[in-house]
Amino acid sequence: MTETAEAERGDVPGWVLVTLMTAGLVVALWAVAGPLLEDAFRQAISSVTGQG
Repeated sequence: MTETAEAERGDVPGWVLVTLMTAGLVVALWAVAGPLLEDAFRQAISSVTGQG
């Protein structure tokens, strides 16, 4: 490998950390927002169909 190729390789552990942190944030947000979104969806469907 040339010196330029090694310099352009990037920081692999940094990208792994960013990916894991992003996945963690998505899971945390989904855990909080999931039930709220489900409730809002159920209310919207029931108001459209006239049930409830």
